[in-house]
Amino acid sequence: MPQWIKACAADNIDDEDVMRFDHDGQTYALYRFNDEFFATDGLCTHEKVHLADGLVMEHIIECPKHNGRFDYRTGAAKGAPVCVNLKTHKVKVEGGDLYLEVP
Repeated sequence: MPQWIKACAADNIDDEDVMRFDHDGQTYALYRFNDEFFATDGLCTHEKVHLADGLVMEHIIECPKHNGRFDYRTGAAKGAPVCVNLKTHKVKVEGGDLYLEVP
């Protein structure tokens, strides 16, 4: 059954940026854009590189290894060499903290 876990203070993520979050052996990437928050799996679907080391441009995260791109709102693969979408996760802000829904 899914549960909500506290990932960080919402202010820990700068606008138009990404932050790595690890929980229970899983890596996630947390994003902020115009005070909206998003979460995806934290590793690129192409070669399992940490996306939190990548570049955020509006709603796109670019993998630092081969420059593959994903829309972090939907997980959609948007640029070669990636062709497998990212899994997205629900997030919410309560009391200034960011919570992530995990399995």
